[in-house]
Amino acid sequence: MFRTGIGFDVHALVTDRPMIIGGVQISHTKGLLGHSDADVLVHAVMDAILGALALGDIGQHFPDTDSEFHGANSLELLGHVRGLASEKGFVCTNLDSIIIAEKPKMDPHIEKMRTNLASALKITAEQVSIKATTTERLGFIGREEGIAAQAVVLLNYIN
Repeated sequence: MFRTGIGFDVHALVTDRPMIIGGVQISHTKGLLGHSDADVLVHAVMDAILGALALGDIGQHFPDTDSEFHGANSLELLGHVRGLASEKGFVCTNLDSIIIAEKPKMDPHIEKMRTNLASALKITAEQVSIKATTTERLGFIGREEGIAAQAVVLLNYIN
């Protein structure tokens, strides 16, 4: 039995915050605003997995009203979500994702992001695809007001 899930997340760019995407701290003049570390890519992946399991979304599992998750490391939260999948007998067999940002360039960081996500999901980096694109200066992303990410996962029932 297979299940697919799709996830989407967006965070505003602000000053005085680090930019963490895919568990990688990226040098930039702005960072992402959020209750946790605001890792837009990891949040999209978590929502995709939760969607495939019909378990709601990350806001239900890690509410921004709960101080426990203030500044939380999103890769650790992803490990928890992977555990929920495992409890139901599922493993992630494929992840395809895209980061949508005008700046900074993501290419120098993608391999480390793949490694980080694979480690959190307990799969190989070959099972993780991360792409990046811009919006050609259109919309809030093009104006460098925010960054978005989308993810699709395939879960395989193994129990």
